[in-house]
Amino acid sequence: MTTDAVLDAGRRTGAQPNRLTGRLGPVAIVFMVVAAAAPLTVVAGTFPIGISAGNGAAYPASYVVCTAVLLLFAVGFTAMARHITGAGAFYTYIAHGFGRHAGLGAAFLALLSYTAVQVGVYGYIGASINELITAHGGPSVPWYLYALVMMAVTGFLGYRHIELSGKVLGVLLVCEVGIVLVINAAVIGHGGAQGLSAAVLHPDNFFSGAPGIALIFALAGYIGFEATAVFRDEARDPVRTIPRATYAALLLIGGFYALSSWALVSAWGDSGAVDEATKNPATMLTETATHYVGTVAGDLVQIFLITSLFAALLSFHNVLARYIFSLGNTRALPERCGRSHPRHDSPHIASFAQTLSALVLVVASVLAGLEPVTQVFTWFVGAASVGIVVLMTLTSAAVVVFFRRTRLDTRPWHTVIAPSLGFVGLAALSVMTAVNLPLLVGGSGTMAAILGVLLVGAFVGGIVVALMRPRAGAQENENPDIAKEIAR
Repeated sequence: MTTDAVLDAGRRTGAQPNRLTGRLGPVAIVFMVVAAAAPLTVVAGTFPIGISAGNGAAYPASYVVCTAVLLLFAVGFTAMARHITGAGAFYTYIAHGFGRHAGLGAAFLALLSYTAVQVGVYGYIGASINELITAHGGPSVPWYLYALVMMAVTGFLGYRHIELSGKVLGVLLVCEVGIVLVINAAVIGHGGAQGLSAAVLHPDNFFSGAPGIALIFALAGYIGFEATAVFRDEARDPVRTIPRATYAALLLIGGFYALSSWALVSAWGDSGAVDEATKNPATMLTETATHYVGTVAGDLVQIFLITSLFAALLSFHNVLARYIFSLGNTRALPERCGRSHPRHDSPHIASFAQTLSALVLVVASVLAGLEPVTQVFTWFVGAASVGIVVLMTLTSAAVVVFFRRTRLDTRPWHTVIAPSLGFVGLAALSVMTAVNLPLLVGGSGTMAAILGVLLVGAFVGGIVVALMRPRAGAQENENPDIAKEIAR
């Protein structure tokens, strides 16, 4: 295999380097990753579904399982990060493991998946803002008008230097996590409805109901954690910052979700939580906050839910802009997309292209008459979940292949054992997610089939680009050791 398997996001033959710059530390990158996970949105929207449709009071254990699987994945991911200079994250790793064609296929699958997530969130935030305003006596406005305003703000922040987005996300994240922690403390302090739940301590409870469904909805809460590698060029010290940020993000996300879902179950009691999650999923968290903290907390949950959604929009916008920037620099997309702003050191053209693509899909959803939550949000995010889990699975396999070929790192745990165990766990989750795609898109088998074809088509489309443009993605790696080992 030659070095044309390598996708380097910041170098172009015969051209000046287009690098993004910054001084982001682990804390700032963790803010980006956790904000993309939209913690309050997960607590308010996903928890009730996981409890009612999954394994009931044992649902918090699903986050323990998902965190364990993703930590195994992170071992190989961070070990490989020391040797990969490109900022393309999953697709760069897949390219190093399986070659340029698979790498570009993964890149286009990632573009579709993360764009779908973002469009889904635009639907949710538009409906949420309208609901909040009408609940306080304001006029009812079409959801897409609010979505367009949020899109403009997101595009503006994406155009500027990444550190501005980091500061905004930091403030929003503290607010949404803070209100949930206050609710958790109040529930624990009151001892719950019938004492603190012990369902998670009994393994048999985890396998009751539909544990596969529970794991799927739990895993959706981690979407976006690859951003640790996407921001490599803007990290203060990538070799140390990326691994620290990756582990910190996974542990914080997993720990926060496990604690908060356990507190939510305890707030209603094991059987009461299932009943409430089934009957009133949309208001379960708000009612919990009102009962244990007060009416002000209930109102704050509604407000911070909107800021949580906006934080997710901004995070996904930044990730997508950097994917497009990376593909522009490797000629898989027009080279103009790979230019950085002379003043802000931001991927300004890629940011504009990302905003335009989101605008097109939002307008298409409006013209199709799609309902913003049950269709736009549910369908787009459901499809994206499948694509992202598949990308994680392919990356785990790529880590093993890369180290077996290059021998740049011979530690068995980091290069074979942990990545292989992570691959097995993620492969199982990939199958569960694909099989249950109809459930994720509102029970429509036809829509599930259409979305499945689009996901496969995106991957195949990347391969076609690689075949039609032999130089797309072909770059000389900055690390001579990798180039030498791969060329053997």
